[in-house]
Amino acid sequence: MIDLLAIDLDGTLIDEQMEIPDPVREAVVQAQQEGVIVTIATGRMFEAALPFARDLRIEAPLICYQGGLIQTPGGDAPLYRATMDADLVRQALSWRSGGSDRDWHIALYADDALFIAEQRYPESFYRDLLGQNLRWVDDLDSVLRHHEPVKFLFIADPQEADRIEAAMRQRFEGQMEIVRSHANFVEGNPLGVSKGDALRRLSVHKGVDQARVMAIGDQGNDVTMIKWAGVGVAMGNASPKAKAVADWIAPPFSAHGVVAAIERFILNPHARA
Repeated sequence: MIDLLAIDLDGTLIDEQMEIPDPVREAVVQAQQEGVIVTIATGRMFEAALPFARDLRIEAPLICYQGGLIQTPGGDAPLYRATMDADLVRQALSWRSGGSDRDWHIALYADDALFIAEQRYPESFYRDLLGQNLRWVDDLDSVLRHHEPVKFLFIADPQEADRIEAAMRQRFEGQMEIVRSHANFVEGNPLGVSKGDALRRLSVHKGVDQARVMAIGDQGNDVTMIKWAGVGVAMGNASPKAKAVADWIAPPFSAHGVVAAIERFILNPHARA
């Protein structure tokens, strides 16, 4: 029996148009009506996750910033919050600008805002995929003098993002959490922060045993929570890393994989083959 369900946003709950399909919405609401605690687990900032939580009638604490924040939709104070060491972020900024082959586009999250020093995409790209609270600045180092950093990410095409991820692991492994949250995004997060750790914290807060926790996701940043949950589900469109740790692989987003998972493990658990 599942008592707590954590669902990733992009590629799992929402499509590229930032919309939740009606069958998915209905299944999530029905799961809550059955008494299951449902949360969103996302790399997005809290304010960006809120509209989806409200659409799904979620009242449980949300997992945001890859697990760096756990906060109730109607609450002012977080249950848990992690930040990055500003000097470590400075090292990453310096490292990024220290080679002619590393002219990588970077975005910095700090104090619930998104800071970008150069525009390489339409503004709608940043607001839709990264966050509405967008602030343009002359340089990111100045942000660190006045704000507390939460995480940063590099934006690139998928092939270049592969190279960025490998280079980051070579330089910063063991100093920060490095995750692939999207085909185009490689993130640096506080050491020890992950969706899996946040889901563990939330389950303790809610008094739910690990065996009764279910997680659904599709990317590398979902691996920890898929692996930790008693029932870990990877979408059919998931990355190989996410599928490798899953207990069950759902149909892809286009076939409403979240609906299939909820029906199989929550609504009709005794009908499983």
